Order: sequence, then C-alpha cells, then structure tokens
Amino acid sequence: MISAKEIWETALGELQLQVSKPNYQTWFKGTEGLAYDGEQFLIGVPSDFVLAYLKESQRSLIEKTLINRLHHGVSVRFQVSWAQTGQNNPQNRFLQNKSALYGFNPKYSFDNFVVGGGNRMAYAAAVSTAGPATEQRYNPLFIYSAPGLGKTHLMQAIGQKALENNQRPVYVSGEQFTNEFVEAIRERRTDEFRAKYRSVDMLMVDDIQFIGGKEATEESFFHTFNDLHNAGKQIVITSDCPPRNMPLFQERLRSRFEWGLTIDIQPPDFETRLAILQSKAEQAQATIAVDVLDMMAQEMKKNIRELEGGLNRIIAYAQLLQTQITPELAIKALKDVGGVRALPETQGGCQGIIGLVADSFGVSVEEIMGRSRTKEVAQARQMAMYVMRQQSKCSLTDIGTAIGGRNASTVSHACEKMSQDIGNSFMLRSKVEDIQKKLRAKPS
Repeated sequence: MISAKEIWETALGELQLQVSKPNYQTWFKGTEGLAYDGEQFLIGVPSDFVLAYLKESQRSLIEKTLINRLHHGVSVRFQVSWAQTGQNNPQNRFLQNKSALYGFNPKYSFDNFVVGGGNRMAYAAAVSTAGPATEQRYNPLFIYSAPGLGKTHLMQAIGQKALENNQRPVYVSGEQFTNEFVEAIRERRTDEFRAKYRSVDMLMVDDIQFIGGKEATEESFFHTFNDLHNAGKQIVITSDCPPRNMPLFQERLRSRFEWGLTIDIQPPDFETRLAILQSKAEQAQATIAVDVLDMMAQEMKKNIRELEGGLNRIIAYAQLLQTQITPELAIKALKDVGGVRALPETQGGCQGIIGLVADSFGVSVEEIMGRSRTKEVAQARQMAMYVMRQQSKCSLTDIGTAIGGRNASTVSHACEKMSQDIGNSFMLRSKVEDIQKKLRAKPS
C-alpha cells in the first residue's frame, strides 16, 4: 500500500501546478503526509500559522487534489508536525498522528490538565471512564459547565486514552452531528450515517445542547444512544447546562442523559488559575515572572480560555517589542490588544451593550428584548448576546435573562453563530469592532 508520505508528495506535484510559486513556497513547502486510514488524510505543517491558512483557505483544493489521486472521497486534517514540537520518539509520533486523524488535539491530555477544587471530581470521573472497556463505570458520563472551563479538554483526553487502549472512539460536536445528519438525508446516505455512529466503542458528543429542538436530529441521536448503550458501549457528553435545564430536548432523552454520572465543572479558584498560567507558560516555553502570573490570576476569573488568551497576548506583545515581560507591560498588552483590563465590568453593563448594538443595527432596544424574528432584529439580538459574552462577566443564564428571558442554550447557540458570521462578514466585523471601541471609550 502506498504510504501517506508518498501520496502527499504526488499531490504536492499537482498543487505546484495549481497555485503560484510564492503561494506554494509560503504555504505548501515543508508540509508532509503523516497518516491515511482510507477516509481521512492527515497533513503535517510547520507552524500554527500555516495550519490556520491551509485549513481556512486551501482545504477544498487539497481535498479535490487528493480525491483525484485516490479516486474516492477523503477528508483532510492538519496538525503541526512532530518535528516542530520536539516529539522525536517514534511512539509519541505514532500516537500524535493517530490522535489527530481521529480529530483529537494531542495537547489535550490528562497529563497537562491542571486539577483544582472546581474540576477534581470531573477529572476523576474522566480518568475512570477512559480506562479499559471492562473497567468503565459511568455510562453515560455527562459533564456540564460554562464555556472555557475544560469540558473539551477532558473529553479529548478520554478519547486519546481510549485510542491507546485500542478502542475506536468517535468524537463529534453537536453541530457537526447535526450537519452530517442533514447531509446524509439530502444525499440519501442515512444507512452510512447510522453505521458510522453505531459501530464504535465510544461515542463522544461535545456541546450536545446544539441538537436540542431539532426533532429529526434528536430522534436519530436517541436511537444511536439506545443502540450503543444496550451494546455496552461508552457514551460521553458535554453541555453548557445539566439535563434538567434542557427544555428543548424530549424527556425520554433527558432522562437517559442522567442514567450514568452527571457532573459539573466550577470556575477555577485563584490557586488553580495560577497553576494553569504556570503550566501554559511552560508549554509556550516563555519565561514570565511570578508577579505577572499572579496579577493575571487575580484579574482573570471567568474561565481558562480567558487565561490562555491573555497569556498569549502578553507573550506576543513582548515578542513584537523585543522586551521582557513585566507587570507594566502585561497590563499595557491586555489593554492595547483588547484584554480584560480594557473594559471593567462597570463600563460594559448589559443594558449599555444592548443600547449600543441597537444603535448600530438601527433597531430599538425593545425589539431586541422582544420576540421579533425579522433578519435585522434577530442578528442584532445575536450580536448583543455575543458582545455581552465577550465583554462582561455575565453567565449564559444572566445574558439570557437580560435579553428578554432567553435560556442558556439559546444564548450559547447565538454566540456560536455570531462568531462564525463575524468571521465571514466584513460588515459584522466592523460593527463589533465599533461597538467594542465605544465600550472601551466610556468613562469609568
């Protein structure tokens, strides 16, 4: 059988004829074929920057080229090559490639998950669930929390440990499950869809709340759940709220979510936040004084994603200025790049944000708070939820209450959709930047 490396070298020859020489030298040179399982093709790239560009701008061209070579459908995944991460051990490289081929990020392991008071029980349950099939105790394992507290990290760690135990996991988001189901119906491939999700050893669904209210998708998942559970196969689910707070789901499915263990993750305390920052700094190979990390741990209290984003901003800022990281530089970096210090909570209250969004979209505050579903009002409402989530310390529930009594699932979906729309629309990017600029400009 031709190796992934050989397949990719042939594909590169074709790609070299399809793109300009500068583009080829910038984006394709230094890439390599790492693994191929008959359906998915894993490509190693030299940096995160190249990975992001190829994934967003060249995926369709790459898949089309590979299909021409392989004569059947194939989906492409990317990962930074082991040579760039220093993992020279052949076994490490094999496991990393295998994990990426299944959609897992090798950095989300149990080894680099920082355990604290708010996540200790969830971590212990995840480790237990990740053991050999004969030792699994909780089925399903249902983990819920606000965004950015480590649900996905734990889920991916479970999946990668399952791979090490020679199990066959499938990891999918609620949105991806829905999209695949809709596509299977459209292309009359529902038998293939059922076979994919019912012939695995472990089914892992991240952000299950996304399928709530989608009747056909929910029905499909219900039967998939039953088949796997009856066969003794492990199911792991994450959500932004517990099953009892999911009114869009049918009772028969909500009750099944509670058959095993339902456990939450709480926001990290100061000590855990500091430990997380120390761990992230070490992974980034950045030397940062303890007083800087201490300041960040004191200021950034919402979630782990906020901590990591702030740390990355500070490191990038110091690299651009070619200077050491001091508390003063850290504060300036967070402020200049839109960090948490740029917008104290008193400046970005919910009502103020709703007012600015209403002005930007040319609708009234009452319309945003109401039940109108016109395109302009719906988009303004989603923008308000998105900005409130980004700029304030409000929970999903708090935001839903502020926007006319919406539930947390509605807010979560609105934030996800607006994030995607902003990425695809210059107009929306301009609007959100203008709103954030006005919020930062408000007096203390």
